[in-house]
Formats: sequence, structure tokens, C-alpha cells
Amino acid sequence: MNDDDLFDQIEQASASVRKAVGTFPKIAVTLGSGLGHLVDELRDARVLDYSEIPFFPVPTIAGHAGKLCTGLLGGVPVAMLQGRVHYYEGNGLDRVTFPTRVLQRLGVKSIILTAATGGVALNLHKGDLVCLTDHINGLGFNPLRGPNDDRFGTRFPDMSEVYSVHLRSVAHEEAMKLGITLKSGVYYAMPGPSYETPAEIRMLRTLGADVVGMSTVPEAIVARHGGINVLGFAMVTNAAAGVTGETIHHAEVLDVAEEAGKRLGKIIAAVVPKI
Repeated sequence: MNDDDLFDQIEQASASVRKAVGTFPKIAVTLGSGLGHLVDELRDARVLDYSEIPFFPVPTIAGHAGKLCTGLLGGVPVAMLQGRVHYYEGNGLDRVTFPTRVLQRLGVKSIILTAATGGVALNLHKGDLVCLTDHINGLGFNPLRGPNDDRFGTRFPDMSEVYSVHLRSVAHEEAMKLGITLKSGVYYAMPGPSYETPAEIRMLRTLGADVVGMSTVPEAIVARHGGINVLGFAMVTNAAAGVTGETIHHAEVLDVAEEAGKRLGKIIAAVVPKI
């Protein structure tokens, strides 16, 4: 697909959303596994199935409902993406990041990215919440690869502060007020869909990773390319392979994510009015 085709698809999707919901919020939240319930906190909610939006990619994985919801959270207009698509589902990174580009064209200025992850650092445990300080792209590809479309952003975007220092500070402050422990860490993105081997986890730990997952990083890169401020959260839903010797199951990941997601939801609800 050439740049004009992709841009035209994003414009059509953006126009469809504007027509359906009217004025679009400046803040968006991408809800990973276990966080879909946060849309229930929205007042005056409007809901669009991804399938109703032209060219919008539809998730195929349990825990990702595939709905775009807008409404008020803490009295502040916010948009929530209830689920995402992943590289391992067979999507190119242009499809994985398509929703982020649509949000950019709709005028979103800040985005909160969330994900269920495995705990790589030995001081992280099942159920811990982590505010992302940085990431390592281990997917093998960059979503900005190929000709640059200046309508989205510059050819060589700076990535020295992918995750906003200011927003991270707000998140830690609000978590402290709520009495919720919020740790900090680096996210390593793996392509999936298989979970990592113990040897791979030892490698990631050596490289400086604290949590590992199969999403988030492409969206964060594209958001920064488009001038959107990013705040990232990881829920540690399982100890990574080799840490405890336990077998990893997706159903258990979702169960832990649901519990941790309730605490993370409280932090997000407190952060949004402060952005």
C-alpha cells in the first residue's frame, strides 16, 4: 500500500468517526487485556464497533472487544479503544498502528497505552502495575519503515522521551494518593504469539527489560511520530518463562489482568482529569 492509499483510508475512517460521535476528545486510552471494563465508567457514552469504521482493523483475540467508546471520565471527554490488533495476528505494522493514526487525525493530543505483560525483572510479581519509562523494540521492524508521509510526522522523529516524563510524574502522584503501588520499568516488545523461552527471558533481563509483551511499542512510536504525548502502563499478569517454573496460560493471564485492571483503572480515572 502506498502512502496516499493509507492516508486516504485513515481520512475515511476519521471522517466516519467524526460523523458518528461529533467533537472528538483530546485524550485517548488503549485498553489492553483485562481493562475493557473501564468503559463502564464513562458517562454519556457512545460506542462504535470497529467493524463500523471503514478500514479499521478488528481484533481476533479474547479480551479485546473491538469497540471505540467516547464519553466523560471524571468529567473530562475521553476516547477508549476497547482492544487492539497485534502483529502476531498476521497484521502488518501499518494495520497495528492504524487506530493510532486515526486518533492523530482526530486531534488526540495525549494517549494512555496499557498492556498485559510478563514480568522479566526479578522484583516484579504477578499483579504488579508498572509505569513505562522506556521501551526496546524487539519486533524486528519499525512501524515508520518505508517512505515517510510528512502529513503524519517528520522522517526522523526523536525517541529520547517516548513516554512523557510529566505524565509519568502525574501517574505516580495519583497512584500514591490512591494508596496503589506503581512501579517503573522498561517494556520489551516481542513478536509472539508464543510466549518467550527461559533463555530469551535471561537475554531480555541482560538487555535491561523489566516487562515483556507483544504490543504497545509500535503504537508508542507512531504516536510520538504524530506529536502525541504518551503514557504507558503494564500489568504484570505472569512471571516470565523460567522465573518460577510455572506454565503460562492465556486464560490465567486474563484472570490476573482483570484483577490488576481494576487498580489500574482507578489510576487512569484519576490521571485523565490532570492531563
